This record gives sequence, C-alpha cells and structure tokens, in this order.
Amino acid sequence: MLRASRAFLVLHGPRILAQKRRLDREVERMPDAELPWEGAIEGTDPLRLLVIGDSTAAGTGAATQDEALVGSLAQELHARTGRGILWRAVAENGADTGEFLERHLTDALARPADFVFVSLGANDAIHARSARAFARDLRTLLETLSDRHPHARILVSNLPIFTRFELLPEPLRGTLYRHSRNLERAAALVVARDPRWMITEQLPPPYGPEFFARDRFHPSASGYADWARWAIDDAWPRGLDELADPGRSS
Repeated sequence: MLRASRAFLVLHGPRILAQKRRLDREVERMPDAELPWEGAIEGTDPLRLLVIGDSTAAGTGAATQDEALVGSLAQELHARTGRGILWRAVAENGADTGEFLERHLTDALARPADFVFVSLGANDAIHARSARAFARDLRTLLETLSDRHPHARILVSNLPIFTRFELLPEPLRGTLYRHSRNLERAAALVVARDPRWMITEQLPPPYGPEFFARDRFHPSASGYADWARWAIDDAWPRGLDELADPGRSS
C-alpha cells in the first residue's frame, strides 16, 4: 500500500484536487514569523544552528522565530549542551525539496553550521511528488550541505502525521498520510548513506490541544516547542549528544 501511495493519489486525483481547492479558499492564510530570522542565545563555545525548509522553518503559526521551530530548537540545544547558540532559518512557505534547492541552497550554504535541521517533505507529499524525485533532491541537498560543512550533524525531520489533521477531509487526509510515509521511507534510505546524517525515527506523541495554530494546519508556538523537544529527544542518544562536547564534533 505504501509503494502504491502516489498511484492512489493519481487515481483519486479529481476528488482530492477539489478538496484541496476548497481548503485553499477556506483555510486562513497565516503569515510567516516576523523578521529577523536569526538570533543568538548567549553562552560559551557557541553552536551554529541552521534550520532549513518550508513553512515550518519559516515559522508560520508563530509570531516570531524565537517562538517558532528554530528558536525552540535553539532553546532545547542550549539547555542540553550549556553552549551558546547562534541560530538562523532559511525557508520558503510552500516549497518542496526541489524548489528549496533551486531558490535557497546558496543562502543555506552562506555561513558555517555545526547542526542543520531539515524540515522538508510535507509539500512534496502535498504536490504528489514521487519518492524517487524526493529522494534524489534530498540526497543532493544533504551531500551539498556536508561538502560545505563537513563536520556538521544534519537531522532530517519526519513528515507531519496527516491523519492527525482534523482539518483535512477524507480521502485527502489518509492519502497524504500514506504518501508521506512512503517519502519518509525513501528519506531513511538516503540518510543511511552517511553517518553524519540522521532522521527522526520515532513517531511523535499525540498532538496536544495547543499544538496547532488557529489555521489548524501549522504548529503554534506551543506546538513548535513540543516538536523541538521530541525531535532532539529522539536523536540525542543516537549521536546528537556529541554537540554537548565541541571537541567531539569538530
């Protein structure tokens, strides 16, 4: 069933397209987080954090990036490592992995990074991109990042659990979930190629009542904090803990 996820999308295309168009008309368009998209938490041996991706990396659903994904990850890493954090986000609302490569890779590579968090794939699922195309673009992205930042750890986020999005009607909800799991499996095969790359392996805990912003699609400030915490929890014992010791990650 997972392998046939894109075929299912095509088969039910007219009905799903109609549902997506209705959602586009009815769902509130929330702005990205306000500028600036970079900041710092004071401390010794600053860790350079880069968050790249789509609307979640852009902080849609939160007022500022301090309250969004990149700020929440910075706070989580500071608490665990005791190090200062220099953070920034490079993102585009609505971008899939190929579009990010075309339009934002240069910016992502512009400054050194010690830890890169990748939040891409949701729009690849929504746009019904094939697992092969997604895996190709993800591999290009990761290889290019590691070529430029050879000592950086890179963590690829798992995709949204679309079955938990009550906003989405069926069959759109279930179809997106099946296809997103297929893309996740392709991403895991890419990530396994290099020990510097990781992917969130565990499904997140159930989304709480405050997880979603008012559009019921993007995370709220509380949702971003939850996401940052469980993403770091998942990756920490699998090697991310080396960030607490600058000597081990250099």
